[in-house]
Amino acid sequence: MKKLLTSLLLIACVFSAAAQEAEKSEIVKTGLNFGPLPAVGYSSDLGWHYGALSDIYWYGDGSTYPEYMWKANVEISKYSKGNTVLHSFFDSKYLIPGLRVSAAVSWFGNKTTNFYGFNGASSAYLPELDKINEAGQGFYLMRRDIFRVQTCFQGQFGESNWGWAGGLTFWSIKTGHAVNDGLNYNNDFSLYDLYVANQVIPAAEKDGGKHLELKAGVVFDTRDHENNPTRGTNLEVYMFGSPDIISKHDNSYLKLAVHFKQFFPLVSDRLVFGAHLAYQGLIAGNAPFYMLQTIQSINMKQINTEGLGSTCTLRGTVTNRLQGNGYAWSNFELRWSFAKFRWINQNWTLALNPFYDMGMVVQPYRLEQMKLIGNTFYTGKAEKLHMSAGAGLHVIMNQNFNINFEFGKCLDPNDGTGLGINIGLNYIF
Repeated sequence: MKKLLTSLLLIACVFSAAAQEAEKSEIVKTGLNFGPLPAVGYSSDLGWHYGALSDIYWYGDGSTYPEYMWKANVEISKYSKGNTVLHSFFDSKYLIPGLRVSAAVSWFGNKTTNFYGFNGASSAYLPELDKINEAGQGFYLMRRDIFRVQTCFQGQFGESNWGWAGGLTFWSIKTGHAVNDGLNYNNDFSLYDLYVANQVIPAAEKDGGKHLELKAGVVFDTRDHENNPTRGTNLEVYMFGSPDIISKHDNSYLKLAVHFKQFFPLVSDRLVFGAHLAYQGLIAGNAPFYMLQTIQSINMKQINTEGLGSTCTLRGTVTNRLQGNGYAWSNFELRWSFAKFRWINQNWTLALNPFYDMGMVVQPYRLEQMKLIGNTFYTGKAEKLHMSAGAGLHVIMNQNFNINFEFGKCLDPNDGTGLGINIGLNYIF
């Protein structure tokens, strides 16, 4: 980790010196602007990640710049050993006067996705099982296919910084034992199978389900810019839930979510401290296990926000390490914009963001049922605070299109033993 931080700092200093002479006032963008990016990566479990993604912006006559008139995002990508991502997104404050409209249609075909059990420290993490073993089966893997159609609408209360938000999301989720011919995942026993056999996951839920989810709440926002803020406050308080009128598995639920974000400029707009405090918890009902990892949001930063764990919440921990009825977590980071310059008729910013994340399960999920699986995988330990730290490099075009390279490491080996690496879009808050 020290070598990584030193390397990133060295890169920042070199680019900062080179860009000081090139910096000028920003070009006011007009018309269409594209941010294409190849989806390239590698996972020892999933294989090569390949495909393409792009942000598409319309700035009109430039009178709203750096705010866009509308934005679209498209991703088509695949892993060589089976998983697929198809995603499209649209967002605009100007399509309907006085109303912000956003919508997304997504398909995540996951032949292999991580499942580490419920309630954080109560679920044992055994690194030797978190890989492909000789029989070809990862113990912490299951199958989960997600089809999602999401809409959100926002409006202001007069001329104030307060507003309202509401939306509707349709979920169709299929879950089951991981079967992937590319990895020979066919016959082995997994933690998911153990939970099903002991009815920690009831028979009615084990294959997934369909939900029509509604959300509504209030928003307070004084940030100077939504996608790359240097100052201001953002508060979101909303409820969301599903009446379970489709699958009818006795899985109606209602949850409360609170997100508080604060940004302080420390050295002009070049060095900014950002903090994100969040809570999401069950108010009433019985949420199915396959909806626990969903971290609802009003404005999408990532195409699939999940946790707690990995790229969207606790960077550096294994994906979805912590699952429960309720979570509390926080993210703190410094954002140093060490270089600003023009290139190929675009405005560019290069930024480093050392970060520190922490979170925990604050409402347990089916804790009594978990005791049936035995001491090997149920530790009986009380939940604790899970922490991680790391740094990232961001390449930002026109204050909106943001390519990130983030590296994180958890502080407890029970949350993962490797270096978490993510290449994607946007700051996580």
